[in-house]
Amino acid sequence: MEFAGALRQAVQASGLTLERIRHRLGRRGLTVSVATLSYWQRGRSRPRSRTVVVALEEVLQVPPGTLTELLDDPAPTAAPPRGPAGRGGPAAPGGAGDRARSVRDLWPDPERYACLVGQLDRSGDHRLERLSIHDVYRLDEVRRSWTLSVRTVVRAAGDDIDRIVCVHQVAGGPAAAGAAGLTGVRYCRPGRVRAEGGLMAFELVFDRVLSAGDTAVVEYELGPAAEPPSDSYDRRFAHPVHDYVAIIQFDGGRLPARCYGFTAESSHAPRRRLGELWVGTSGSANIAVGSVRRGIVGIEWEWH
Repeated sequence: MEFAGALRQAVQASGLTLERIRHRLGRRGLTVSVATLSYWQRGRSRPRSRTVVVALEEVLQVPPGTLTELLDDPAPTAAPPRGPAGRGGPAAPGGAGDRARSVRDLWPDPERYACLVGQLDRSGDHRLERLSIHDVYRLDEVRRSWTLSVRTVVRAAGDDIDRIVCVHQVAGGPAAAGAAGLTGVRYCRPGRVRAEGGLMAFELVFDRVLSAGDTAVVEYELGPAAEPPSDSYDRRFAHPVHDYVAIIQFDGGRLPARCYGFTAESSHAPRRRLGELWVGTSGSANIAVGSVRRGIVGIEWEWH
């Protein structure tokens, strides 16, 4: 699915018809039918030739690796929450084994992560294209509790998909993970929920079974958790996302001295600051990132 979504986006951005793409590949000595190109961008099949995909990148005028890096993806071992920002961000490792490790390395305890998500149904997760994820993270006025509101929009790249799996590292550690309930679920219903060691994973079952091309919106909230939050919030991306927005809302009159956006390649990699964020009169700061691939994107703040 990840390859299909990236190819579909690149084709749309190029303005070329599939017939023109077929023709330009033919001029390079590569024979690919329009039907095959259509199957690739709909997720019904995947190319077996890396040479063809390299040529596709040239025809569609996308940076090298935009499509070829997705060729070797194994079936994902993670759910949403998750790449560094855009094409200028740090690149994910190259091989299939490296990719599987990079997904798990987004979390501070990879073994616990694998154990948690392994208890959930992720059979259709890799066939969901993440169109947008919007997070609103709220701190109370005394900075002793937090809530998180999430809206996710997905599109099916295959048939018979009925759920999505979400994973969060819960601010406040293991105790907060146990206390942060899944509430305010809209346009879907909760499935199985697992929480342990500061991680929380759960299924959200759509209100209908999706076929290829169908879209779904899910909304949910975590918290409130009466645990001291950390001075940052981030999302861990195991799948590409077209559009990501995070809002940090500081309730009450006390505002931080500074806020910064940041990215990181893994939970153990150093953070790379993207610049200072303005805290407005509403007491909020936000970061908006397009074409997220893999890694960590977040906001951190400093108090006086």
